[in-house]
Amino acid sequence: MPHYISVGNIPHKRHTQFYQPNGKLYSEQLFSTEGFSNDYSLLYHIHPPTQIIHTDEPINVAPEIAEEKMLKHRSFEGFNIVSKEDYLESRQPILVNNDCQIALAAPQESLQNYFYKNADADELIFIHEGSGKLLTQYGELSFAYGDYLIIPRGTIYQIQFNNKNNRLLIVESFSPYRYPKKYTSKYGQLLEHSPYCERDIRTPNNLQTQDAKGDFVIKTKKRNVLYGLHYSTHPFDVVGWDGCCYPFAFSIHDFEPITGRVHQPPPVHLTFEAHNFVVCSFVPRLYDYHPQAIPAPYNHSNIDSDELLYYVDGDFMSRKNVTRGMLTLHPAGIPHGPHPGAVERSIGAKETKELAVMVDTFHPLMLTKQALAIENKGYTMSWAE
Repeated sequence: MPHYISVGNIPHKRHTQFYQPNGKLYSEQLFSTEGFSNDYSLLYHIHPPTQIIHTDEPINVAPEIAEEKMLKHRSFEGFNIVSKEDYLESRQPILVNNDCQIALAAPQESLQNYFYKNADADELIFIHEGSGKLLTQYGELSFAYGDYLIIPRGTIYQIQFNNKNNRLLIVESFSPYRYPKKYTSKYGQLLEHSPYCERDIRTPNNLQTQDAKGDFVIKTKKRNVLYGLHYSTHPFDVVGWDGCCYPFAFSIHDFEPITGRVHQPPPVHLTFEAHNFVVCSFVPRLYDYHPQAIPAPYNHSNIDSDELLYYVDGDFMSRKNVTRGMLTLHPAGIPHGPHPGAVERSIGAKETKELAVMVDTFHPLMLTKQALAIENKGYTMSWAE
């Protein structure tokens, strides 16, 4: 999905001899997706990236499904997820299906004593609260409130937080994330009518080559099992790399909203696509400008998709009793729309300051035990007048 970049020192031709100052060969690694049929990068290590010296007992981290089937609107208080020191322990799965896993996290400490690799899924991490740096073999990415971090599966990383108050929305995708097809040329460039462009994409910088030997633990998740793999050399011993597969950041504040004379449908908020689901960004924008426009969204039936909305900040005109970090789930099969009185109140409004992330899935989501623990009871009946 991102464009080609080259960082650090690489040889003139791929798969050719590339020597270190001491006369040894650098170790080339192809980091590829979907076999050899999609985007890839080539990384050049001081040491072979294969030297495992010890393995830990695997740990089952599969989500505990509480409700596999349901047909009612649900609401959850996301900020009721308990903060935990450890980054991985803080990740609490809320909603899952075979295409994605949606989790909330409130980590207090930086990931320092180990590295993490998700071998199953690309990760989208939305930063609701907190700031810091994502450290990878590709370099560093600074992040802050409102950033999306896109981390390709298999990327080894650590996270450094600037403080203890961190709130994250994490969407793991079992297919690669991509720019929306309707916003890209046949060659992959973002087109003029796209709500963002390549200038808004932040790529890794400040490549720090770590030439160190010891015992380096990479906790790796594969098929809902966490494996502790110990390597004899630091995984960030990369001197250079190039390609189109790497982590990047995009700020929701750089999303340019598309508006119209009458209310625009949710696809105008489309930000990222994956197989069988999409991610959308609702940002501050001017309301519709037809003289008889109704700014509130119209009632609509989710016939083919579950709609999950994560409320970030601002005033949500179509909903009552909204809190920061709240999630609402409107499942496929029944209609939903503005709460009573919202339509009338919206008439004459000129703009909205709302900020939210939406995940629409085309296969039903299942609720976990952690979701039930933070549920707002009675939300299903909140449309009754």
